[in-house]
Amino acid sequence: MKEATIFTDGSSRGNPGPGGWAAVVVCESAVKEIGGVVRSTTNNRMEISAAIHGLKAAAKLGALSATVHTDSSYLINGITKWLAGWKRNGWKTKAKEDVLNKDLWLELSEAASGMTVSWRYVGGHIGIVGNERCDRIATAFADGMDVKLYDGPLAGYDLPNILDISQKAPIRSRSGGKPHSYVSSVGGVIEVHPTWAECEKRVKGAKGAKYKKAMSAAEEAYIIEEFEAL
Repeated sequence: MKEATIFTDGSSRGNPGPGGWAAVVVCESAVKEIGGVVRSTTNNRMEISAAIHGLKAAAKLGALSATVHTDSSYLINGITKWLAGWKRNGWKTKAKEDVLNKDLWLELSEAASGMTVSWRYVGGHIGIVGNERCDRIATAFADGMDVKLYDGPLAGYDLPNILDISQKAPIRSRSGGKPHSYVSSVGGVIEVHPTWAECEKRVKGAKGAKYKKAMSAAEEAYIIEEFEAL
């Protein structure tokens, strides 16, 4: 059974703003880079778009199963945890608001239905080759630059270690250390606070308030994406 390894990333210059998406698909001895640009979009839409196109490309290469590596917790949580609930609730969040990016979630669900798909979180900008390559492609498209995309045998690819997914740096502090920030959500409005005192002042007594401590910039982004989807 053919298996594909897919790396994806999305980028936007502004939220909304010009955006780009990218995927690198490795299927047996073949490598295919793909990417695209959207004039006005958001980072989350580009993350989902990258996964959609990556899965479609893998299917065209004959893959029956795929592992998608992404630095977007919004993408992973959406497809693995929240999607079923959104469908049951008529595409409403727990806060009774319309789910963002419904069109893309439906398209992603369809793209993933034809194969067995595993979703793997990888930290962004920590040296994982596939993730770094997708980041360069996506940001180049977002910036309106021409990008030369590879489509050919793995043996001729400039990044022979493309399948190396070992992390080169920690996503968050392992022990102790000063928190990077605190993230709060009150009434669906998300704010980032440098100190716990500021965060506590905002959430104390606020109905339905949510808050979490972030030990790094990467974890802060993870929490924001999580809160945005609730």
